[in-house]
This record gives sequence, structure tokens and C-alpha cells, in this order.
Amino acid sequence: MSSLFTDRALLWVGALLYLAGFLTGLAALTRRQQTSAGLRTLLNSFLVAGWIVQMAGLYVRGTAVGGCPLGNKFEIVQFVAWSAMVLYFFVGPAFRLSVLGLFTAGYAAALSIVSLLVGRWDLVRNAKIFGPNPWIELHAALAVFSYGVFGLLALTSLMHLLQNWSLKHKRLNGLFWFLPSVVQLDQINYRMLALGMLLLTFSLCVGAAWWVRDLASVDLTKLVVTLGVWIVYLTVLVMRWRTWLVSVRFAWVCLVMFIIALLSLGPVNSSRHHEVVLTPER
Repeated sequence: MSSLFTDRALLWVGALLYLAGFLTGLAALTRRQQTSAGLRTLLNSFLVAGWIVQMAGLYVRGTAVGGCPLGNKFEIVQFVAWSAMVLYFFVGPAFRLSVLGLFTAGYAAALSIVSLLVGRWDLVRNAKIFGPNPWIELHAALAVFSYGVFGLLALTSLMHLLQNWSLKHKRLNGLFWFLPSVVQLDQINYRMLALGMLLLTFSLCVGAAWWVRDLASVDLTKLVVTLGVWIVYLTVLVMRWRTWLVSVRFAWVCLVMFIIALLSLGPVNSSRHHEVVLTPER
């Protein structure tokens, strides 16, 4: 059994565990059993198990190239799903009844399963994209992790839109009963955006500190796209800080911005060089 088959098998198991967690939470919602400690424990157990197995799959891929597994779109999307789950483990306790866990489980399962099903995302792999430089590897890992934060921000923004819709239409039963208030969600969105911007800014600073020594190594497409994402998110953060963009409009912008950020992964990944064709045994 090749290491490539092993890591994809692990990533499949991780994705299915995320899906099992999502279905468990969904079943709890329909039965109105969210107050059950046993169900919350079961949901979180699925998520922790999925996160560990997914991390094992990424580790196997990382050891094959001797670095962080960010060599193609498949690995980047998997890493984004993994980082969103990491962040949920830190901020999840702030949400009652693991509602955010339900959303995060569905999000991580969707990203993981789609990336596994779209075979062309994993047909080629960038070889030694970081070389011997740990700083560039840190830059890339922080940048992708910030996308995980923006992904969770998109989820909490969706929760804000759902809660706002429920209040307008006086639908306060089912899922809407267990969502945090729109005021709390707006504050959480603001803090999540600030955290994502902090990580992305630090990532760009680390990369810039190295690239100024070797300007020939800078890929113009990657630089323009990444700076474009950073500038737009920074603009949104400033507008929220100045209260020019709040509540529903802020949530919509955060949701749309994450879709744009995900689309930016395509040109960023295609701008890399030194690709190798993966073996067909997968």
C-alpha cells in the first residue's frame, strides 16, 4: 500500500467523521435534544476524531515532501477545513449547545469531501515548494490558516443572517431558537475578522522579509492576488471599526468575501512551479 493511498484513505475517514458529526447534530436539532450532554459529547467526539484522522492524513502527505502539505489545490482545501476545525475548538465553547459545531462540521465535511471527489485537484503536486526555507513555509501555513479563520467567519455570518431572518419573520423555533443573538454574532464576526487579518498580515510580513532579499523569487500573480485579498479584507475591517458596515450588511460582505477568497486559491496555486505528476495509485 503506497503512502499516497494511505493518506487519502485517512482523509476520507476524517471527512466521513465530520459528516457523521454534522448528521448527529442535525438529528439532535430535529428532535430538540440539544440540551442533552450526551449528544453534545457525541458531536464533539466525532469532530475531534475527524480532526485527528485528517491531521494524520496531512502529516503523511507532509512527510512525503518534507514540509507543510500545501502543494496543490486539494491539499490547500484540506488544510483550510482542518484550520477551521482548530479554530472551532477554541471559540466553540462561547456558543451554547454546539450550534457552531454543527455548522463547522457541515462546512469541514463539504470542503473535505469535495476536494477528495474532484480528482484533478490532486493530479499534480508541487515538489519542494518551500525548499529548505522554514520562513516561507511559515508564511504559507499562516496564510492558509487565515483562510480557515475567514471560513469560520463566513459560517458565523451565515448564522447572523439566519437569525436576522428568523426575527423578521417571527420564526423562533427549531434551529433559530438555539442561535446566539444578532448582537453577539455581530461582535463575534468583528473579532473573527480581526483575527484573520492579524494572521494574514503576519504571514505577508514574514514572506516580505524574505522576498526582499530575492525579488526574482516573487511570483507576480500570487503577490497581486494575495495583496488584493488582504486589501479588501482590511477595507472591510476598517469599515466595521468605523461602524460604516455593521449587522446584516457586514455579515453579507463577510460571506461574499470568503467565496472570493476561495476562488483566489486557483490562480495562487496555478502560479507555482516545479510540479510533479502523482502516481495513478491513489
